[in-house]
Order: sequence, then C-alpha cells, then structure tokens
Amino acid sequence: MSVDKDRTEGSAKNMAGKAKEAAGKLTGDQKTQAEGRSQQAEGKAQNTAGSIKDTLRGK
Repeated sequence: MSVDKDRTEGSAKNMAGKAKEAAGKLTGDQKTQAEGRSQQAEGKAQNTAGSIKDTLRGK
C-alpha cells in the first residue's frame, strides 16, 4: 500500500516553495517571494490530486 507519487512530489514542491518564499523575504526580493508562493500552490494542488487518486484506489 504505497502513497501516490503526486502526494510525495506535491509535498516536496510545497516545502521548496516555502523555502523560496522565506529566502525572498530575507533578501527583500518580491519576485522570489511570489515564485515561492506559486510553487507552494502548485505543490498543494498536486498533493490534493494524489490524495484523490489514493481515495479512489481505496488507500
């Protein structure tokens, strides 16, 4: 019983986005902050898609 790879990849993108947003805040770079927030949203969406797939498979 394995977790869908979208959940794993989505979580990784979300964490990377949080780090990127934090780096942008530290340096005052609004573009990097925005990229980090965008990456987080993408990761959350991918994680949700993986959760739905797991639910449909009965995991």
